[in-house]
Amino acid sequence: MNKPVLQVIVASTRPGRAGRAVADWFTERAAASGLFEVELVDLAEVNLPFLDEPHHPRLRQYVNAHTKEWSATVERGDAYVFVTPEYNHSFNAVLKNALDYLHHEWQYKPAGFVSYGGVSGGTRAVAALRSVISLLKMVPVPEAVHIPFLPRFLAEDGTFRPAEETVAAADAMLAELAKVGGALRPMRLAS
Repeated sequence: MNKPVLQVIVASTRPGRAGRAVADWFTERAAASGLFEVELVDLAEVNLPFLDEPHHPRLRQYVNAHTKEWSATVERGDAYVFVTPEYNHSFNAVLKNALDYLHHEWQYKPAGFVSYGGVSGGTRAVAALRSVISLLKMVPVPEAVHIPFLPRFLAEDGTFRPAEETVAAADAMLAELAKVGGALRPMRLAS
């Protein structure tokens, strides 16, 4: 049996972002776990316009090529990890837009979070994100990776150098995503 596909979704698109460095580290860690086939999905590269479909996403009557491509990408995933900054006590508009484009493609799949920011480490962004993804019928796992004071962990070349507890949190979350994903698989096949 093939390994499930974990998509690591980079939410930040702003110039000078650190999110890609964090996502690159997490993608390597996830691949090394051996639990998943891992895909990095960078919303800066996906580059969706603000939602421009004339029909509600639950109908799956997509008219735009970018929506059809986004649908095919998300459909391939069996689990997701959202790598998100915290903007004004929440997650960013680009991620909300990407979530809102689709409906069925997200359903009955587990989701985890790698967040970063200042003192809170992005925890408020994750709290806001949990309610949104739950309404899309994704199942958020309780384990998460929160990185406070991110600049402390960036090397001169911009790569992310995690603390030991960050690595341990990532490993715990990956194990839980694999368990929950296995449990949800029959629901996805039945829908």
